Amino acid sequence: MARELVPDALWERVAPLLPAPKRKKKPGRPRADDRAAFEAIVFVLRTGIPWEMLPQKQFGVSGMTAWRRMELWTRTGVFERLQRALLNELGQQGKVDLSRASIDSSAVRASKGGPFTGKNATDRAKAGSKHHLLVDRSGQPLAESLTGANVHDTHELFPLLDAIPDVKQPWGRPRHRPAKMHGDKAYASRQNRRGLRRRGIAPRMARPGIESKERLGRHRWVAERTHAWKNQLLRLRVRDERWDDIHFGFLVLGCCLILFRGLQT
Repeated sequence: MARELVPDALWERVAPLLPAPKRKKKPGRPRADDRAAFEAIVFVLRTGIPWEMLPQKQFGVSGMTAWRRMELWTRTGVFERLQRALLNELGQQGKVDLSRASIDSSAVRASKGGPFTGKNATDRAKAGSKHHLLVDRSGQPLAESLTGANVHDTHELFPLLDAIPDVKQPWGRPRHRPAKMHGDKAYASRQNRRGLRRRGIAPRMARPGIESKERLGRHRWVAERTHAWKNQLLRLRVRDERWDDIHFGFLVLGCCLILFRGLQT
């Protein structure tokens, strides 16, 4: 089962990105295997199981060991580098289409509170966080962010745009700017539209009372579909981590699994 969670093709892309283990000053237990820890992390991400309930006999690592490895790899940016590597692979195969991009958010309950939480207006003002995703024309996740549930979507447009890495193309220079940007009415402020034009990006947001959201929604639905793919990973349906960086690490890893699936098609 563990090998099904992390196929060889995925592990071959992850292993070179991991930090070298520190040399032990004193003899003791041998260090837990990195692949076993990564498989355990993906299992927690997919099932939403608490760390302490991780079946140690199945994975060969305890939940605490897997959590420590998750914390280390999050802190050292392993998952962000993995996302860039996967985007470059997809880009060189012509599978990253920057002719259009779409942005959207989804709120999740933060059961234990912590940084980047706020009152969720759609959940009786309970503590929650927002996942913000920016995707290409086909729904491949290009950038993501985490905020409190009370943060308005419009504030994340340019941080996400600036977070898009340079993506290699089948020919020519790498690209990081989409030609058009789609979003719902939450992003349709004059300031956002002017800012997009200054970056050479055509805004495609329905202005209230001027344009129909149904017509522009023909292209924006891919962002909603990517959120649906992301929510198939049960750890991302509810924020169980007080540490915001750990939860964000899960979000980036979830996007990496979506990108890896795109390489297999």
